[in-house]
Amino acid sequence: MDKLVTYFEVLKWASSFLENNGKESYIAEYLILEYHEWCKTDLLLNLKAEMPVSEKHRLKKDLEKVVTNYPPQYLIGSCEFYGERFLVSEATLIPRPETEELVDLCLRENTNKPQIVVDIGTGSGVIALSLKKHRQNWQVRAVDLSLDALEIAKKNAVKLEEEIHFFYGSTLEPIDEEQIDIIISNPPYISDKEWDVMDESVRNFEPKLALFADNDGLAIYEKIAKEAVFKLSKTGKIYLEIGYKQGDAIQQMYQHYFPNKKVRLVKDIAGQDRIIIVS
Repeated sequence: MDKLVTYFEVLKWASSFLENNGKESYIAEYLILEYHEWCKTDLLLNLKAEMPVSEKHRLKKDLEKVVTNYPPQYLIGSCEFYGERFLVSEATLIPRPETEELVDLCLRENTNKPQIVVDIGTGSGVIALSLKKHRQNWQVRAVDLSLDALEIAKKNAVKLEEEIHFFYGSTLEPIDEEQIDIIISNPPYISDKEWDVMDESVRNFEPKLALFADNDGLAIYEKIAKEAVFKLSKTGKIYLEIGYKQGDAIQQMYQHYFPNKKVRLVKDIAGQDRIIIVS
């Protein structure tokens, strides 16, 4: 590694190193792009340039962590979500494309008229801040049970220059308003029974508090439903990301708690049950 000089040579070595350790070779390119905030064109233009020694050492160290299943987004400390860059840490989940679909659906179905919106289990704040960025008239509240996650979310709010209100607590408990217009959440929904089939990087490094829930992963959904009965406005809506096997159970649950509302089950881009909408 120390004798390698150009970005091309280092990238070739790094890709082989990853493949030999059963990892996707594109991660090496991803890390280099992220170090510099480059696009692929920038990398192409620099392939024959000499990589600084400090960068080679950083890449080697990072790749050694990657082969232990450590998520590369945590190495960088940030990732893209809905067109913006957000800080992430081991206290927060790494946002998934499915959650972008949740945000997009909520924005498409709701105008910029003033509304009170609550994001439950905000983590790094990606849902709450993405909604606020595109709907400036909304009053957005973000709740989390992890103080460390809330610190990251607050930093993201400062970084994006968006004003939302943060609350420490469980589900809707810390929210005083009894006329919430939109409740949105990507809550913990993985059952303990699914531990063995989970991706190792998620299982070993992402926060368990944000992943697992009792009652086959349904416990938090029921808690939200019970509280929302008293705090959702008459015309209020609920948007929930769900596990792909939970659609029928959660649809029935919310129809029970909200018999006068329509409960829709929406599939994600991959055709999996992914979002419940109560309206």
